Amino acid sequence: MKLKGFIFDLDGTLINSLPVVRTSLNTTLLKFSGRVYSDQELSSLFGPSEEGIFKNLFPDSWRDALQFYLNEYDRTHIQYAKPFPGIIEALTLLQEQHMRLALVSGKGPGSMEISLKHSGLKQFFEVIITGSEDRASKPDHIKQVLALWKFSPQEVVYIGDIAYDVQAAKEVGVLPISALWAETVQVQKVLAMKPAYAFDNVASFNQWIRKTLN
Repeated sequence: MKLKGFIFDLDGTLINSLPVVRTSLNTTLLKFSGRVYSDQELSSLFGPSEEGIFKNLFPDSWRDALQFYLNEYDRTHIQYAKPFPGIIEALTLLQEQHMRLALVSGKGPGSMEISLKHSGLKQFFEVIITGSEDRASKPDHIKQVLALWKFSPQEVVYIGDIAYDVQAAKEVGVLPISALWAETVQVQKVLAMKPAYAFDNVASFNQWIRKTLN
């Protein structure tokens, strides 16, 4: 079946923002908890959006923690603002082929707006869905995009950089593509989920777009 739409993750897929997330979260947790979280503890927090994380950790001061985090995120983001090399070309190619484009990310609305402001990518996406406060919910949000577009799952791609992205895509039935070009990607974990396609650089993804959609 012919592809009609592409749904993208953001962090680690379009922009190299995962270092910004971790640095800003570490700084915020130190300020509001008084201690340093291990990498394992930090990773265990991911799933809910930042709003959900801070509501769980600091129920009485989550608004202050969230605002502090967003200020840190905004300040730190500047040096990581540019999309990965080739991403603008990829999105332009897809638009030229009349593909519908959407963003589905676990980020909260505040950090999403900051990332889109710094990266200049907002112009490419007609639908932008941020994460849920209570849990990781990408399958539900991918289904939302399909409903808005009135496309079948077989007509749509979901592309992300972590194993959960492949799992979410398969759960819905959209084509799972893995972006393995970020320095933060856990390649073996992602490949173990058996994505339909996996690309370790954006140039090879762009070649696939040209070959597949022309």
